[in-house]
Order: sequence, then C-alpha cells, then structure tokens
Amino acid sequence: MRYFGKFLPIGTTSRELFGRITRRFRRLLASTPARTFFLYPLGVIAFELAVRRGDLVIEPWGALLLAWGYLQYRFTGNCRVRHGGGGPGITVPPEHLVTDGLYAYTRNPMYLGHLIFMLGLAVTFRSWLALILFAVNAIWFHRRALDDEARLRAQFGTQYMDYQARVKRWIPGVL
Repeated sequence: MRYFGKFLPIGTTSRELFGRITRRFRRLLASTPARTFFLYPLGVIAFELAVRRGDLVIEPWGALLLAWGYLQYRFTGNCRVRHGGGGPGITVPPEHLVTDGLYAYTRNPMYLGHLIFMLGLAVTFRSWLALILFAVNAIWFHRRALDDEARLRAQFGTQYMDYQARVKRWIPGVL
C-alpha cells in the first residue's frame, strides 16, 4: 500500500479521513492529561484572544503555577508507576500502595497537579473561562478521587485505611 505522507494511504476517501480524525479527537478528549495540558490551554487562549479582540493579557507569575502543576503531575506519575506498578492512568491500578514522595503529604498529588495547572491558566491569562474550568474539574477530580479510594480500599484493605487516616485527600494538614 502506498502512503501520502506518513499515515494516510493514497486513495483514502474524505469520509475515511474524517472518521480517522474524529477517532483521534475522541481519544484526545478521553485523555485527562491531554485535556488539561493541551486542549484547555488552547481553548483558554483562543477564548481570551476572541473576547479581548487579539489583546492577550498575561500575568507572568502565573506561569509558576503552570510549571508547578505540570511537573508535579509528571514526576508523581513517574514515581507511582515506578514504585507502585500498574499503568500511568486509573485503568491499570497499582500493584503496590505508594505512600512516599508527595503521596506522604497528599493522597492525590497527580490530580492536584492538574488543578494547580488549571489555576495557573486562570491566573496567567486572567481568565474567567479558566476559572470555571478549574471549578468544574475540581468537582470532577473530587468525585474521581472518591471512586479511586473505594477501589483502593477494596484492593489494599487496612493498609489503605491506615494511609487514609494519616494523609489528607487534597491539601496537607487541611483538607
């Protein structure tokens, strides 16, 4: 089979092409990291450019929150896979309970990384849209964390319940 470019077979119909693009976009939307770290920033920037007629307002110190959130997500995810086994997402659960590193301070450091990044979007671009995305996703991540906790209690039993008693769900020592 001959290809146009790297991935598109010669003779592909527009319907087939549209189907491929649609499937890839759906996979992108289904990926929480892709939404948080790629689609949301693009959407917020496009929205703010449209609302402000091309005049994008940027608060430089907000970039610190963006970097903090992204790096926390990446480093914690790598740590969880390395020490706990399983996959990077929730579809393949860990084989061992991870309670060190950032997990010693908060039970959901990866989810918290997403939220810190989204707060950074709101601050960096002074965006009400990003603030709404942050609020909606905070509720969504909280529900997801509750589901994860039930699954981890069933998987690890008293070991996880002891961990829950020691470590707060979101903010160390507070919440």
